[in-house]
Amino acid sequence: MKQALTLTDTQYRNVINFCSTRKHTLRDQTIIHVSFLAGLRAIEIAALVVGDVYDERGKVRSQFTIQGAQTKGGYARTVYVSSKLRRILREYHSTVAVRDSCDPLFMTQMRTSFSANTMCQLFLQIYKDCGLKGATSHSGRRTFITKLANTGINVRLLAALAGHRHISTTQRYIDVNPEQLANAVELL
Repeated sequence: MKQALTLTDTQYRNVINFCSTRKHTLRDQTIIHVSFLAGLRAIEIAALVVGDVYDERGKVRSQFTIQGAQTKGGYARTVYVSSKLRRILREYHSTVAVRDSCDPLFMTQMRTSFSANTMCQLFLQIYKDCGLKGATSHSGRRTFITKLANTGINVRLLAALAGHRHISTTQRYIDVNPEQLANAVELL
């Protein structure tokens, strides 16, 4: 089975910059950032509600729990929000400030919640318009896991962050390229 493209930092920046040309710039950029900086699946991003991410005062949570009903595997897990993602979500708050805590975090242009499928379609359209072949809604997740692995994060921690029950699943997400292999042997 072919895996989703893992994006380079340049490709990631290009996608974010491309989103600034779209009608829903801030929404689309924030969705991409959530994928890349929290490693969430499209189904999980689509299922987020305002109260998951923001407290009752509108402050971005440093961590939040996604319930089993919001995940692929049906198991709840904690999502840790980096300082970079917190900054991005603070900026996005102006978009959701008038919504109730149980309203969708991201809405379609028809002002409805995204389904898992429509969220996947949004990712595919953005990546296609950017000219990225092989990129899917899973590209951010694969990039998130691969980048953390490349910094030396233990695979058990990666599995917990990804919500995988088995580290063998997490290991399949980690991309290996010639530059990494060359850097690895230099550690000797």
